[in-house]
Amino acid sequence: MTAVRILVLVVGIVVLLGTANSVLTVLIVPRTATGLVLYPVLVVRVAFRRAAQLTRTYEAKDRILAVAEPVALVVLLISWLSMTMVGFTLVNWGIGTGSIATAFSEAGSSVFTLGFTTSHTEGSRVVDFVAAGTGMVLVALQIAYLPTLYSAYNRRETLVTLLESRAGSPAWGPELLIRHQLVGTIDNLSSLFAEWERWAADVAESHSTYPSLLYLRSPRAQNSWIVSLIAVMDAAALNLAMDPVGAPIEARMCIRMGFTCLRDIAQATRIPFDPDPDPDQPIALGESVFNEAYDRLVAVGLTASRSTPEAWAHFRGWRVNYEAVAYDIAYRLDAPPAKWTGPRRQFREEIMEPLRPVDRQPSSAPPDPTRIATEHHRGDEGSRP
Repeated sequence: MTAVRILVLVVGIVVLLGTANSVLTVLIVPRTATGLVLYPVLVVRVAFRRAAQLTRTYEAKDRILAVAEPVALVVLLISWLSMTMVGFTLVNWGIGTGSIATAFSEAGSSVFTLGFTTSHTEGSRVVDFVAAGTGMVLVALQIAYLPTLYSAYNRRETLVTLLESRAGSPAWGPELLIRHQLVGTIDNLSSLFAEWERWAADVAESHSTYPSLLYLRSPRAQNSWIVSLIAVMDAAALNLAMDPVGAPIEARMCIRMGFTCLRDIAQATRIPFDPDPDPDQPIALGESVFNEAYDRLVAVGLTASRSTPEAWAHFRGWRVNYEAVAYDIAYRLDAPPAKWTGPRRQFREEIMEPLRPVDRQPSSAPPDPTRIATEHHRGDEGSRP
């Protein structure tokens, strides 16, 4: 065995070990993978983001971005198989298997368990057995990976879709409170906040372990998990800020679990954040914007035991815990540009108003006061531009 073949053998072993480490960190170890492991995924994301920048409308951008992460996942799986092929090709040639073409043919035959090419030396047979086992294990892990990923995705999207009728599309915190007040279901907020507390715990575990879930967009273009979470936390913070005695205790728990979820994701994706922010420090959301929402909430009859300045101080104290991280995540994910969710890379100045269904009533039926109130509220609001 010449020095060149020995060097190639060592390189092949290093490639195989690096591929094995990549597979283990992404598919098996419950930790976030970093570094060169995700380079193929990052390349695909950047390419689709650049393509989305060439379009003008939100719907066109969303259609392109929605395909990015599924393609990235397929590319990642293909890259593992390709690197495994390269590694065993180098190992085969390094131990003396004919030409590079022969070594490649034998590696492919073994990895994909086809068996049409094999050498007659003892060393190459051992490599063939190892390659065949590696190929089967790799394919089996990939088959198990996608259902796990999409199971977590489906759990996440269930509550996001349910929130559409409660908080508009895209979701907005004040809208959630307004709708519950108008239809007389404000007492149901406690169960909603409790559900979203559990949802946030699930997302914290699954999305920090499998970051690809962060980039899988909702089936409906106006929906987004990060926008929905911000809306629910804003609704809870508004409720606590305006009427701390009447607000359900679940509102506090929802906010706490919500910003814990965001911080877990921030740690996994290396987004810097302040773990103990000062409640008096300024936030990006302006006081005048809050005052406008406060007035609208009072106008529909929501209880407010605090004045506007007092409520603003307490709302700011709650929101400072999650605003910066939430805005950063929404920016990186190119989430729908909903109200109170910060700036976007793809959608510069566009802000989407919550979509509301058209209120149609049968002409022969007596008027429904609840639906009239909803229609009146929508008339004041306007529709999405």
